[in-house]
Order: sequence, then C-alpha cells, then structure tokens
Amino acid sequence: MPLVIAAGIVIPDSDWSVSFVRGSGPGGQNVNKVATAVQLRFELAATRALDEAVKQRLRALAGRRVSDEGALLIIARNHRTQERNRSEALDRLRDLIERALQAPRPRHATRPTRASRERRLAGKNLRSTRKQLRTRVRLDD
Repeated sequence: MPLVIAAGIVIPDSDWSVSFVRGSGPGGQNVNKVATAVQLRFELAATRALDEAVKQRLRALAGRRVSDEGALLIIARNHRTQERNRSEALDRLRDLIERALQAPRPRHATRPTRASRERRLAGKNLRSTRKQLRTRVRLDD
C-alpha cells in the first residue's frame, strides 16, 4: 500500500521496504524468539516522488540515518508487536518527510539601528574606561 503524505504526495511501495528483526525492547523471554523490531528502508536517492530540494532537506534532517547509498533507515522497536512497530516507523518517516517539505523562510539581511550602534559603542567605551581604571597609577601624571 503506498504511503500517503499530508501534502498530497504519494510514496510508491517500490521506494520503501519493511523487514523485521529481533528487538531488544520489552517482551521478556519472548524477545529472543519473535522478530518484532522493524527496519524501514526508504530509498531516498532513487525516489521520484520528492524533488531534489526536499531530498536535500530530508537528508539533512535524517542525519546519520541516511546510508552512503542514499537509503534512509528507520528502526522502531518500542512496542511488543510487529504491527505497532511498523506503524510507528511509517509515522516517523511521514513526519520526517512533512518536515522536509516545509521550505525554510529566506533570511533578509537587516542593518543595525542607530540606537543599537550607539548602545554597543557606549558599552565598549564603559568597559574600556573600567579597564583603564584598573591599571597602576603613575606619579608623573
């Protein structure tokens, strides 16, 4: 089933895969027998559902979770069942993509106001005077 993002973007099944591994989370003796942890692998470099700018932002947001081959790896092992871990991994991927879709607002350079420049210089002058007063007094003055 394709993954649908809130912004109307659909990630096809061919771009992501889920595998189950043994987890280290809660479960007692059952944790050694049942593979409930989920590894979600999203082929970030190969996907055509996202444009290049979104891919770059997603790569920056994901950090070390992106492999050298360009695959985003999400591991979910907080729950006891495969289904809950699977839905958590998909929710985390959906959240990452939604955050990457929001382009950062461009920064507009502003100049400091005259008052702020004067306050800065007055503070520098005050510190300079204070340090001048700490020096040793000479008799020839």
